[in-house]
Amino acid sequence: MPIEHLRIATRRSALALWQANHVADRLRALHPGLSVELVGMSTRGDEITDRPLMAVGGKALFVKALEEGMLEGRAEIAVHSMKDVPAVVPAAFQLPVILDREDPCDALVSNRFSDVDELPEGARVGTASLRREAQLRARRPDLVVESLRGNVQTRLSRLDADDFQAIILAASGLRRLGLGERITRVMTPDESLPAVGQGALGIECRSDDDEVAALIAGLDDPDTHDRVAAERAVNARLEGSCHVPLAAYAELTDDVGMYLRALVASRDGTRVIRAEGRAGRREGPSLGHRLAGEMLDQGAGDILAEVR
Repeated sequence: MPIEHLRIATRRSALALWQANHVADRLRALHPGLSVELVGMSTRGDEITDRPLMAVGGKALFVKALEEGMLEGRAEIAVHSMKDVPAVVPAAFQLPVILDREDPCDALVSNRFSDVDELPEGARVGTASLRREAQLRARRPDLVVESLRGNVQTRLSRLDADDFQAIILAASGLRRLGLGERITRVMTPDESLPAVGQGALGIECRSDDDEVAALIAGLDDPDTHDRVAAERAVNARLEGSCHVPLAAYAELTDDVGMYLRALVASRDGTRVIRAEGRAGRREGPSLGHRLAGEMLDQGAGDILAEVR
């Protein structure tokens, strides 16, 4: 009997709800008559906002609660921002769908300054990402970079209250929330290499639920899937989590080619290790594995050990 009703596990933040509703709308369009319900769940990562995310378990906390909901039978699928998903998915789950990608880049948001280079010496910049912090410190060691947790609206309110001269957020999140006009400048990958999977949404389901996997398969975007698979291979080889100063960004050069860049940096920005390479798009995971090995040979393991 075909599936008539599907439940989506989601966090309750405005951005997470946007993402879940986006998937629900896409599924209803793909399967007319399908009933889709959102099941809001609370995660420890959302509840604890007064400490850096790395101090309370990292972004895996956002994913784990939704996975527990699926195992308990409260939902059939979960929608994740791919940059939050650990490099290794537990055996009880599968990640068969990655949707087409929004802008993967970081965005500078400031009410007074139009570029990082315009920020005055000693300016306070807020970010929740060690990856962004490390790259910003490497570029501007004079800036005061501080942890800024909370949902997008909370972070913007801190900026508007003059707690910071600038903050750095994901461009995709701002645009999805209809806040694209707050973006002062989209930072190029050369300025701030994006996080693994940034801007892409993934759909997770139980590994034994082939019927659900088949139902959602039509939402998968092969181009994005190939790119994110290559980026995640870097993370997997380095055994990195979502809260370490690690970046990887893949671009398709044509129908068959891929260009992948990766980076590991110390939190203070004084050590930055980079690698890049090209391969066929189907060899993306192998390319990611190779670039990670090159960075390990240059000392990336020692840098990551310091922040774990």
